[in-house]
Amino acid sequence: MPFPSPLLLVLDGNSLLHRAYHAYASDPIEDSDGRPVWALRGLVGYVARAAAQLRPDAIVVGFDCSVSSARRLEWDGYKAHRPEKPAPLSEQIAGAPELLRNAGVCVVVPPAYEADDVLASGAAAARRAGWRSVLMTSDRDAFALIDETTEVLRVRNGGFDEAVLIDAPGLVELCGVEAGQYRDFAALRGDPSDNLHGVRGFGAATAAKLLNAFGSVDEAWAALDRGDLRTVSDVVGDAPAGQLATSKDRVDRNRRLMRMRTDLPLPDLDAARLPLDYLTMRRALRARGINLGPSLWALVGNVPPQRVDDTTTPELQPWVFRRSLSSRRDPTPGQLSLF
Repeated sequence: MPFPSPLLLVLDGNSLLHRAYHAYASDPIEDSDGRPVWALRGLVGYVARAAAQLRPDAIVVGFDCSVSSARRLEWDGYKAHRPEKPAPLSEQIAGAPELLRNAGVCVVVPPAYEADDVLASGAAAARRAGWRSVLMTSDRDAFALIDETTEVLRVRNGGFDEAVLIDAPGLVELCGVEAGQYRDFAALRGDPSDNLHGVRGFGAATAAKLLNAFGSVDEAWAALDRGDLRTVSDVVGDAPAGQLATSKDRVDRNRRLMRMRTDLPLPDLDAARLPLDYLTMRRALRARGINLGPSLWALVGNVPPQRVDDTTTPELQPWVFRRSLSSRRDPTPGQLSLF
């Protein structure tokens, strides 16, 4: 039996930091100097737990560039509606790349681009090298990157316990479209979090109907250009078809801004390999007031800690990866549950 291909785990540092910040904001943790660390601790926890579940051969964490944005230069409305971040969150975002680098983790902060682009470039690099990849994020944008070698581990409300690992068949069950159609799907539906409004009348269900019937939004536009409005109306209804006919510029803009770079320069995969040095990790984390030990086992090449008794804290317990339904919570069909 052939050995499985090596696995690269690529994490969206910004989305996971935001998720951890809000998850633990009601019980904020500070270091001895009074600096906030709860989102940083949550991020490291995500990395450690994902490593324990998936046993990757290498890990890369990407972060958004905080200095400039190529997408904002292309369209000044991109993310322009977002309020200023709370100071404790901004401080932890600013400190996260250095913390992880000091801990020995491979970190990429691409000039003018975002963590999403690191996910896309990491998946492409893994594919070229004959590796598999899992992309961990709380955003849906990465669904467009799913293929036979790439899966998305999406963290949702409820944290890691509610995360789902989505492959190509699972994406069809979840969204009703193939991965190659996902950017059209998202462009039609819109992404309010990025200030990218979709076509009026096109929610997820209507967008999926259109793409299942025509294959792509370009083919639907071609039908409209031929004067075949009725064919499109029969699929999505008269009002959405009329809106689609006048929304080409908006959808094209959305597709351009949603396209992720797959050619960013990344460190060689061997430079991101596990295991990391345990003492280096502990020293870096303690310098920021973060005390984690046994939960780092998968990152540093140790064996899983054993359950001692019912008082063992969750972070010290090994987590079981089940590719099946659970009696506790049934996932969306086609998804792979993580508990």
